[in-house]
Amino acid sequence: MAHRTRSHSRCQVEHLRRTFAQADGLPFADVLPAARIERAIREEHAEWREETFTPALTLWAFLTQVVSPTACCRAAVGRVMAWLVARDEPPCGPGTGEYCKARGRLPEGLLRRLMRETGRALHDAAPGGWLWKGRRVLIADGSGVSMPDTVANRATYPQPGSQAPGIGFPQLRLVALFSLSVGAVVDAAIGPSRGKQSGENSLLRTSADAVDRGSVLLADRYFGGWFDVALWQARGVDVVVRLHQGRATDFRRGWRIGSGDHAVRWAEPQRPSWMTQAADLALPAELLVREVRVRVGQAGFRTRYLVVATTLTDPAVTAAEIGDLYRRRWHVELDLRSVKVTLGMDVLRCQSPGMVRKEVWAHLLAYNLLRTVLAQAAGVGGCEPRELSVAGVVQGLAAFAEALSMGTSYEVLLVFVLAYRLGDRPDRVEPRMRKRRPKAYPPLSVPRAEARRRLLHSR
Repeated sequence: MAHRTRSHSRCQVEHLRRTFAQADGLPFADVLPAARIERAIREEHAEWREETFTPALTLWAFLTQVVSPTACCRAAVGRVMAWLVARDEPPCGPGTGEYCKARGRLPEGLLRRLMRETGRALHDAAPGGWLWKGRRVLIADGSGVSMPDTVANRATYPQPGSQAPGIGFPQLRLVALFSLSVGAVVDAAIGPSRGKQSGENSLLRTSADAVDRGSVLLADRYFGGWFDVALWQARGVDVVVRLHQGRATDFRRGWRIGSGDHAVRWAEPQRPSWMTQAADLALPAELLVREVRVRVGQAGFRTRYLVVATTLTDPAVTAAEIGDLYRRRWHVELDLRSVKVTLGMDVLRCQSPGMVRKEVWAHLLAYNLLRTVLAQAAGVGGCEPRELSVAGVVQGLAAFAEALSMGTSYEVLLVFVLAYRLGDRPDRVEPRMRKRRPKAYPPLSVPRAEARRRLLHSR
């Protein structure tokens, strides 16, 4: 089968770039330029002879699929057919087989590479006014993602232990590093939800190279173990975490900085099994850690007091500033909600572990591209990216998709996105309850095949 010329492939790359942002004269051209896409495709060896679904066009179709409300392969093929017809080119067939095979040939490393590059570029380009005290802050957190119950998926990503065999779903664990200033994913790691070295802190250690010296890592108390704090400090990264519930605090001891604010020395505990003796010897015998008591005075909040542990021991950083920074950790929960709910990554669709991982990287890459549009709109509107809605930019891209593919109306898209400013809702309190009742079907307590057999033999 004859393949497209190199100029035609470059045209598809340019279409991919312009679909997510018409970049002429705008910062987005520096985040995902056509040259970067071509280089990533070449370095990941994603070249094949194909009449229609070249690597660039397959990547574009995959990304539009994950941001689409339907998120099905048939709709992705329909968008490719429409684009080819609009260019007076022969359309591909309406079946999904060709597209699914091309999607399977996309290297997993291509999607992850572009996700990292776009997230890193956006994080590094954040202006000083968006930073915390002039420093770049990354927020770490983990979450579970469900997938179809296939034999292959179960073998790689087991079901949670709380689910009975045959009636649950495989689940992977995702740990991501989000930029506090712009909300982009700088790096992420994937692993099974059960098994040795599958915990969130173990996965986070695999992304340590993504955190630059001089940065601040913000996380919950699960990431506040002695060795984790020591490893980050050895990299020149300051840590702000909630104090683990297993560690007692006595503000009468240590170096007093203020009321409910002191610095103490944490002695090194016994070396964990996952750490080598050589790595342990490179760490100090004790850590100087600042502990700050934070009082939560807002009515309706469950917590009244909490203690924040940090390596920011300079008294010039006040206790109030540390408490305020830790409170901003909640942004990572909203970011994960945007990825899992707004973009539909909560329940994946692919049937094999390799495609499941590609689907995760495609979602995160698409999320970074959406965050880039938000950052551009924020720069135009004189606000911060976190004041704008991720759902708003998804709706805007859907409405302007045809105009963007022709290279027009990007400025109007930014005006549309700016109209979706999030309301100023300080200290918002909502009960964790649902008003709308789900359908009154009982949960499945046996495998579906067994339940079907019982129905057939019930008479």
